[in-house]
Amino acid sequence: MRLTAALALAFVICTTALAQTPPAPSATPTPTISSQSTLVLVPALVREKKSGQLVFTLHAEDFVLTDDGIPQKLHLEEDTGSEPLALVVDIEGGGAGAAELLKDMAIAKMLDSIVGGVPHKIAVVGYDSSPVLVTDFTPDADKAADGIAALIKDNNGDDGAATLDSIGFSIDLLRKQPLEYRRAILLIAESHDRGSRLSLDDALHAISDTNTAIYSIGFSSNSADIGKEVAKISQPDTPGPAHGCMSRDPNDPNVNLNQNPAAQAFDCLALLAPPLRLATIAFVAARDSLKRNIPESVAKLTGGEYFKYGSEKNLERDLHTISNHIPNRYILSFQPRSPHPGFHAIELTAPAYAGLETSARNGYWADITAPTVADTPPTR
Repeated sequence: MRLTAALALAFVICTTALAQTPPAPSATPTPTISSQSTLVLVPALVREKKSGQLVFTLHAEDFVLTDDGIPQKLHLEEDTGSEPLALVVDIEGGGAGAAELLKDMAIAKMLDSIVGGVPHKIAVVGYDSSPVLVTDFTPDADKAADGIAALIKDNNGDDGAATLDSIGFSIDLLRKQPLEYRRAILLIAESHDRGSRLSLDDALHAISDTNTAIYSIGFSSNSADIGKEVAKISQPDTPGPAHGCMSRDPNDPNVNLNQNPAAQAFDCLALLAPPLRLATIAFVAARDSLKRNIPESVAKLTGGEYFKYGSEKNLERDLHTISNHIPNRYILSFQPRSPHPGFHAIELTAPAYAGLETSARNGYWADITAPTVADTPPTR
């Protein structure tokens, strides 16, 4: 019996040890699966059509959003009005002198009104033929106001009006701010660009590939200069990178050499699938709008607002409106279904509420890259 018990104990010990022995490594390593998703933020302002009164009672299911015509599942971000704010005040100086519009205003009071009672940082950028950082990000509205006052006093720049360059510069400043900060630009500029090095395509990419809302106060350019300004920043009528449609290769069977470029463009668009066709049309429309009125176009692209300068009294009213609207927007988000690289057209509506007016960004840019293990979901 003792021998039998000893053999049984030895068997249990051996089998337990075998069970605890790790398996031999496989000759073929197990692949790691990773993915990258794009989260698109859509600030939205909802007002009553008749009174203009803001509406705060809607829910995510009350909105319908399409991305290149494809309906998307929406999520409503909660309590975004209390999030900290990073604001760049981007002012055209020299030449037409947008800084002159602010010279008699209580600037510090105006800035305090815009940022509200949340934690904030304010930077001041001035530009003529090139942008310059006048005041780096500061929580002190008085310090930012001093920067604007210095810009107004030293209004000795040229008349370059490189607005697209300055917007790109301001967006880059905001990209470096903490992710928990909402981002906004207050742009005070004339309608046309004179001298930006940034191409229209690159400008559209930079403006659309950000969650920065741009609020614009625009004033008219000198009409005699408009033709020259548009010519300087005009680009060939291509439907944009990533859509690859407008080949002019004579060996391309899709090209009729007897057609003018516009006709070729429409023939080419007909070859695209409906979502890409809509995105391409929206890209061309957005880029062309930048030729006509930059402050208005960038506001529509980013979900901000555009106000045309009329008088000092109107300017104060418009700045007060901006200060009221910045913290009172719905922030909707979605992950695009089958996203493609390049420009996307967005349309947001509240179809069950005929008496309401909804305004939101009308496009975004997606850079689709090969995912890696270290990838994190970017925010648009």
